[in-house]
Amino acid sequence: MLTAGGLRNACPSCRARILGLAGQRTPGTVFPGRALPSSSSKLAASRSVVRPAARRLLTTTSRRFQDSDSSRNDAKDLTHAADIETTVREAKQRFRDTLPKGYLSEEEYRLYERWYGPPLRETTPEDIGIEYLNEKTSLAAVRKDGSAEPALLRRAEGGSYEEVSYVRKGKRKTPDQIFEEIVEDNIASELSTEVEPAQEPEPEAEPEERENYINVVARNKREYDALMKLQKDFEASARAFEESEMAQAQEEDEELRDQEREMDEDEEDLDEREDGIQDQSISNRASRLHPYSREGHFSTNPATVSMPYTGFISPVNTMLSRTDIKHVQEAAEKAFGGPGLPHSPATPASKMNLPQHPIGMAVWQARMSEIDADAFISTFLPPTYASAMASLVEVRKRLGTDWMRKLFERGGGEGPRILDVGAGGAGLLAWQDIIRAEWEAMQSRGEVSGRDPPGKQSVVIGAEKLRERISKFLQNTSFLPRLPDYLHSVDQQEQHIDANETPQPRKMFDVIIASHLLLPVKEGHRRKAILNQIWSLLNPEGGVLIVLEKGQPSGFEAVAEVRDRLLQEFLIPPGGEQVKAEEQALDPSFERVKEHGMIIAPCTNHKSCPMYLVPGRSKGRKDYCHFTQRFVRPPFLQRIMGATHRNHDDVQFSYVAIQRGATAKSGPVAGDEATARALEGYEDTETAPDMLSLPRQILPPIKRRGHVTLDVCTPSARIERWTIPKSFSKQAYHDARKAKWGDLWALGAKTRLQRNVRLGRPEAEDDGGVRAQRADAAARKKRNVVEVGINEQGVIGDPDTIEQRAQPQQRRKSKRGAALHEIRKQLEKED
Repeated sequence: MLTAGGLRNACPSCRARILGLAGQRTPGTVFPGRALPSSSSKLAASRSVVRPAARRLLTTTSRRFQDSDSSRNDAKDLTHAADIETTVREAKQRFRDTLPKGYLSEEEYRLYERWYGPPLRETTPEDIGIEYLNEKTSLAAVRKDGSAEPALLRRAEGGSYEEVSYVRKGKRKTPDQIFEEIVEDNIASELSTEVEPAQEPEPEAEPEERENYINVVARNKREYDALMKLQKDFEASARAFEESEMAQAQEEDEELRDQEREMDEDEEDLDEREDGIQDQSISNRASRLHPYSREGHFSTNPATVSMPYTGFISPVNTMLSRTDIKHVQEAAEKAFGGPGLPHSPATPASKMNLPQHPIGMAVWQARMSEIDADAFISTFLPPTYASAMASLVEVRKRLGTDWMRKLFERGGGEGPRILDVGAGGAGLLAWQDIIRAEWEAMQSRGEVSGRDPPGKQSVVIGAEKLRERISKFLQNTSFLPRLPDYLHSVDQQEQHIDANETPQPRKMFDVIIASHLLLPVKEGHRRKAILNQIWSLLNPEGGVLIVLEKGQPSGFEAVAEVRDRLLQEFLIPPGGEQVKAEEQALDPSFERVKEHGMIIAPCTNHKSCPMYLVPGRSKGRKDYCHFTQRFVRPPFLQRIMGATHRNHDDVQFSYVAIQRGATAKSGPVAGDEATARALEGYEDTETAPDMLSLPRQILPPIKRRGHVTLDVCTPSARIERWTIPKSFSKQAYHDARKAKWGDLWALGAKTRLQRNVRLGRPEAEDDGGVRAQRADAAARKKRNVVEVGINEQGVIGDPDTIEQRAQPQQRRKSKRGAALHEIRKQLEKED
């Protein structure tokens, strides 16, 4: 017979069933075919039954009722055990090898561990398939556009995959099928006109997607609560994941845009020509720039200058068509130093190391052949036009629209007077383009009326052949054979016998462009005379003088000499006091009366130039102030240069623009105060800075990853190196990466350092003495040649005398007695 005590090792379900039957049996009941249980079986059965913790020791009820209550409690315990087993089994079926946190009680968890072992981990939403039920977050949505078409993936760099957009091509239809479709369409269109189309039933509205729907049937309340908790956890984690993904995507997009911008900027930096000059384009860099950075640009718009076709290229093409271009090329190479024209205004990069020479031909030459005149207008004028245009645009930016308006209103609408000295009419062509653009802008605002802007222009040209050619494209222009000297002719005309009672006023010019005028002149007194003569022609009430030379050390030194002399002898800088009358010299030929004036460009200070500390020429100079401008070569210059790959060139030039007169009295903040304020930056200031008090970039910026270095000339007349890292300011770093050579900088910097300027060593003064001769001989690197006269009989003459002739003679004061003594000595030797 199977007893309840013998079922200890049986399965729990069988054991619970046997115990239930034993609890329902009343005392004295005997099953048929079975013997009465022994005392040992009763003890075993009584031990196997779970007894309650508290039992009644004393009772008045009968034994029969007490046994029925105990059996009823035992049945409840057995039912509770069965429920525990069911719960554990269903948890295993639902959650597999995982288990939600807190889902089972301690008793249930012990049974779970005894049956299945400990769970692998806590249940996640993916274990019950929540992420696959919502189509919007399902991985089954393989197409980005939401279509059910399969996706085509391509392996990208780094091992990731990217989706490739494509369109399925249908089967090609035969001509018969196309014809049948056309016929069917025609028949359908005819029937539609006769028979009204039946109203098609509206499609049933599709039920809205239930984003929170889980296709799982909960078996009990506990499982339902666990599933809902998992769903909420999934939604929270999905929401956090989406937010993190969006934030990460935005960061990646920003980093990608920054990298693309840096790559574009690096490509711009690497987009260099043979001469290594960077592109000065501003068409793409002015979109996100700070207004002060945009206002400080040193560049034309467009950045590459093109000469006017109707006003220059077409007439010159007509003039050059009468001769072979080979003859013009030979004449140009003969005048400007050979192939590449190194001695022209634009020197190619491959010829930069050649000795520095002035321009091969000058406009004040009295004689010039026809072929030389053709070579001059075809090779000299285009680069000179580009440099004059760049300097005039910068002057126009710094003086503003009011300056141009006052020039148009000058003399009751007479307009400005312009003088071109040395540029051969190229400066006048550039001036015409500038005033035409300003005149059209004023016409659009309704401020002026008239077809052409007013004004008178003059140009100095010496050769008659050159004057004849330039007059074909310069209309309404006065041609002067030489620079007028009104200082000595007009001021003393009342002393002439046939002079008028009321002398005519001296002719003044509002703008004078002196281009390539001083470099060919070596003597210092002649340079001073030319400057005095030009200054006498400048209008004392706001006239502007632009001195422009070739962009090489000797050209810069000529410009710096003009600047230094004007500041010392001619001008009272802004903020300076006027010289008192009793302190002025009586003779103006020895000392000039100073006037108010100011430097417009490129300098933003009125002190000694930090690159021209020692007056005169210097040997071995590496750093000098110069700028560059790109221009498009005309077709005839392209053929003369023999160029086939590129049709543009870059001209380097040094210049200074000075304004004379009372209009320049009030000046901006200058000196160390302006430098300190510019170092802090004007990015967040409401008051706009004065552009004449900002540092200017004298070299191309050095762009590195994470920071930009600018070499600037500060208002305190120092050459410094300013560093703008990415941590200083996002806007400042962006603008610094877009900065170009010659720009004014207004957004400050994080660090500043003094930059060592390589000025070389001063050359010996060419005064004809012993030191000058020795320096000249060392520079030429030639051997000393000793002249020895010989014939058939041998050496003729005294060897000592020959050596004395070969040695450089020292300078002595000429005395008559010493000369007579030398003559007597030579006569005695001959006797």
